Amino acid sequence: MSTQGDGYTASLMSDRLLGKRIVITGAGSGLGRAIALRFARADWRVAIVDLEPQRAAEVVAEIENRGGKALALKADVRSVSDLQTVVSRLEQEWSGVDVVVNNAGVGSAGTVVDTALDDWDWTLDINLHGVIRGCHLLAPLLVRQRDGHIVNIASFAGIAHAPAMAAYNTAKAGVIGLSESLRAEMLPHGVGVSVACPSFFRTNLLDSFRTPDPRLQQFAERMFQNASVTAEDVADDIFRAVHSNRFMVITHSEARWLYRFKRWAPKLFFRLVAKRAAGFASKKAKQQ
Repeated sequence: MSTQGDGYTASLMSDRLLGKRIVITGAGSGLGRAIALRFARADWRVAIVDLEPQRAAEVVAEIENRGGKALALKADVRSVSDLQTVVSRLEQEWSGVDVVVNNAGVGSAGTVVDTALDDWDWTLDINLHGVIRGCHLLAPLLVRQRDGHIVNIASFAGIAHAPAMAAYNTAKAGVIGLSESLRAEMLPHGVGVSVACPSFFRTNLLDSFRTPDPRLQQFAERMFQNASVTAEDVADDIFRAVHSNRFMVITHSEARWLYRFKRWAPKLFFRLVAKRAAGFASKKAKQQ
């Protein structure tokens, strides 16, 4: 969205984020990498947190080859002890951090009934509980210094809940709700919060994609391939949102229109969603 930051924080902008230190989970590839490179280009020190040490090291090398400063940290966002180690390293190496980006995530698709419970647990544990852990463990660093910003990566799927994406929609809607609560809680401490809700853009999210229906993966592949928005475009919008303390970051212009459409005409919006769900069910029945 193009809305500006609130007046309280706008008045503090000249004094915010002076340390220029950022930590990003899932930063070894995709959107996390794009965010890391965007902030590094603005002379920020970047902590690259990733489950794969090699990927983290490659992004660090990429930043350092351009004259920037970066730190590679291995962590699984499903592990509290891993994230506690990240907190300790940030305190030891940098005496804290200014911006936290909870980006690590996975892709999934399937209906409420067809999605295996194990896949529900997997999607929610990484996409929602991983963000919760990141906020719970890293926000105290910002509160103590009474300065900073938290960015939680959700998705437009958390706003407009398409059928056959049940677990993913639920996780991303949870991230938006979490971020709204956190925004109010952090305000007295001088800490800003943004939640990014991109639609489809070219990324590697399908590398770990789970679905009980191959057609859903094929559909997702087409949507990613045909997307006009890039990870770099999304990273640019997040960079601007941090500096203006913008809360809701809907990066795609068509998604912004759909957001308004759902708010202004919810019944009509639901009819369109229901029609799509019926079409999906009909095609599935014919193939059985």
